Amino acid sequence: MNFNTKVIHGGQHHESATGSVNVPVFLTSTFAQKSPGVHSGYEYSRAANPTRQALEDSLASIENGARGLAFGSGLAAIDCVLKLLNPGDEVIAVDDLYGGTYRMFTRLFEKYQLKFTFVNFDDASKIADIITDNTKLIWIETPTNPLMKLVDIKAVVEIAKGKDILVAVDNTFATPYLQRPIDMGADIVMHSATKYLGGHSDVIAGALIAKDVELGEKLHFIQFASGGILGPHDSYLVLRGIKTLALRVQRHSENGMAVAKYLESHPAVAQVIYPGLESHPQYELAKAQMKDFGGMVSFTFKSGKKEDAIKFLEKVRVFTLAESLGGVESLANHPALMTHASIPAEKRAELGITDDLVRLSVGIEDAEDLIADLEKAFS
Repeated sequence: MNFNTKVIHGGQHHESATGSVNVPVFLTSTFAQKSPGVHSGYEYSRAANPTRQALEDSLASIENGARGLAFGSGLAAIDCVLKLLNPGDEVIAVDDLYGGTYRMFTRLFEKYQLKFTFVNFDDASKIADIITDNTKLIWIETPTNPLMKLVDIKAVVEIAKGKDILVAVDNTFATPYLQRPIDMGADIVMHSATKYLGGHSDVIAGALIAKDVELGEKLHFIQFASGGILGPHDSYLVLRGIKTLALRVQRHSENGMAVAKYLESHPAVAQVIYPGLESHPQYELAKAQMKDFGGMVSFTFKSGKKEDAIKFLEKVRVFTLAESLGGVESLANHPALMTHASIPAEKRAELGITDDLVRLSVGIEDAEDLIADLEKAFS
């Protein structure tokens, strides 16, 4: 199947008892057994639920993986990956991380004797110099949040090859419509399914997709044993969102480019960070690694003043000032005060997350209305 067909039919089956085209929402905690230990494949919903199973099969299909798993949040999915590791293991992670991921790494898992090294992945070859015998996981975001840095997935996979190191990619910003890391050799793909997969700002969910069956079984055991599962109704909502993923992300990408070009020409703007602009330092990698460039755009003000960013954000109307991203509606965010506030100020400054940085999640409205809204907010 091609991708547009996969999002609707990939891994999906009509419900066997009634022929229902859509999977029902199985609101049950447990399942009747014919004899002790003899059942239809379902015994307790923490282990498996038919609605969640349909979503997990869809996730595996659209990312070309062997096993999909659905969690109560993106952070619950990341938590599951880290529980593959043992005390003393080391993780190499991209330095420009989502704030919640950074917080989990440094404030939760460091105390269990995991070591985290945060690195600029602009030159992937430098990663080879810091790999040790204890390195067991390389954690990538591409594009990163909020600075839209790209990581060359194939180059990182090549460096990790033969070293007993897992490569995991947070594919939330790109989505499998634009980028499929498993096809490039990654072992695990992670999504905050709250974002583009769900697509309607009405669910909190996370996803993992494993490259092979054995790794998928290990992750499923942790999911089952730790209990961070996604409920059946939320599973249904994400599955419904996936069916329109291709249509939505194509429109997000078209609008993202229009907004980025508008911002690049605005006299109040210092820098626009969008992988689809030729001014992006990794534009060629973006063209090679992604089908299109998505709906996430960041920019800074020529004044460099936090006050100008706040004033701008208070004046938007079609854009909504809110955390999160990837919904059909356009959102605007101040990373330093909102999504990345958990990262220490000195670390934000080192990374380039300045106080005048604004991150836009460009939705699927008419581009003309979005640009008009931005124009009014600048005035």
